Amino acid sequence: MHFKDYDSKSTYDELIGPGGRARPHARQLIKYLRSLSQAELQERKEASDLAITVMGITYTVYTEEGQTDTIWPFDIIPRIIPRREWDGIAEGLKQRVQALNMFIADVYDRQMILKDKIIPKDLILQSRNFRKQAVGMKPHLNIWAHICGSDLVRDERGEVFVLEDNMRVPSGVSYMLENRQVTKRIFPELFEDYSILPIDDYPSQLFDTLASVAPEPKEYPEVVVLTPGIYNSAYFEHAYLAQQMGAELVEGRDLIVAEDDCVYMKTVSGLSRVDVIYRRIDDLFLDPEAFNPDSLLGVPGLLRSWSRGKVTLANAPGCGVADDKVVCYYVPDMIRYYLSEEPILPNVETYLCENKSERDYVLKNLDKLVVKPANEAGGYGMLIGPKSTAKERKEMAARIRKTPREYIAQPTLSLSTAPTLINNSLEPRHLDLRPFILSGENTAVTTGGLTRVALRKGSLVVNSSQGGGSKDTWIVDMEGQ
Repeated sequence: MHFKDYDSKSTYDELIGPGGRARPHARQLIKYLRSLSQAELQERKEASDLAITVMGITYTVYTEEGQTDTIWPFDIIPRIIPRREWDGIAEGLKQRVQALNMFIADVYDRQMILKDKIIPKDLILQSRNFRKQAVGMKPHLNIWAHICGSDLVRDERGEVFVLEDNMRVPSGVSYMLENRQVTKRIFPELFEDYSILPIDDYPSQLFDTLASVAPEPKEYPEVVVLTPGIYNSAYFEHAYLAQQMGAELVEGRDLIVAEDDCVYMKTVSGLSRVDVIYRRIDDLFLDPEAFNPDSLLGVPGLLRSWSRGKVTLANAPGCGVADDKVVCYYVPDMIRYYLSEEPILPNVETYLCENKSERDYVLKNLDKLVVKPANEAGGYGMLIGPKSTAKERKEMAARIRKTPREYIAQPTLSLSTAPTLINNSLEPRHLDLRPFILSGENTAVTTGGLTRVALRKGSLVVNSSQGGGSKDTWIVDMEGQ
């Protein structure tokens, strides 16, 4: 394969510099790719497709016609980040999650950040993710978001920014782990040439994190993964993580809250006490007694058990108040307020449609901006201004005027690119990165994360539900090379 016609000038490319030369950390990979013929590269691609099929790596796409299980779209060319740079990013993520956990604890207790007018009170109390049922709660170690997935992007200068934080039920980590396994199968020789930091200890890190927040100290606390069931889009991940942790995968009907307010799992041997529930169900379906009375997914009395300190819920109900894209705007202020530090990682510039002057700017510049609903995920409901029609912009303007609190806007970033195998040739495609941060007795950041790539030419939407795929992410130690 050659890179003669590869366009690395339009934006920042992760592997190829503007002159067409490989960046220092990518030289061995690019040299190796150049040594392969198109046929050999295609063989690697076919091998990866076969491995993904055999391993059963799928995700679910919801459409008007129903739902479809789809084989995970994977690009075989890895993304590489030098360890020295990654260490700084990881510190920024730890700082950010620490402030976010302090914010959630404050919001459900003294609300000092609201009283001091750092964040408008109505913005938080009217958030659709604020849970009055969580007011006054004090989870073990005062940690609310035990697992966070923050989305990072690079701009055209190569600077890293935080796009948003995912703190309710962040998904994707199983695909990060499986991407590595597939890449090892098809490029084993590259793992001899590079010093690639491992990621396969994540399941044990996750279990240790969950075990450390059990309500009572135990040598072997009972940890379970609570799933909505096989029809959920992330069911593959629920089953994968439970299996990798050695934890039970349960549905709501498998658990019961007894008279002593403890949670028990139904087993063939009788009831077994549960200490920690890694829940992959949204708040409103967790407990029909506390939230949606029609929910068949949750466990009656679960909130009562949690509030009395009998079980730990990870992530805690109500932590989605920090998952709001409007709240993300204020994270740098949270860091200064709670930690008396300057943010290590900057936010992507954001306009709040709740603010009249910023709303006016957004409405006048819809053709240049990306507009997002504050509480949607998966790329749904977005308007990408430069690629939108006049009709789409008119409809978005009407929605903004009707409920300005529910929308934010950001500049149309020229996201970084990386070489991606498209129809037997390597072409640049835009990407982002979702690292995962674990918070318990200790804080840990994955070495890398899930790189999501927009497989459609020119597209900036990386979500798998919108035609995106993913790559393996290598954090490489360049010392001595």
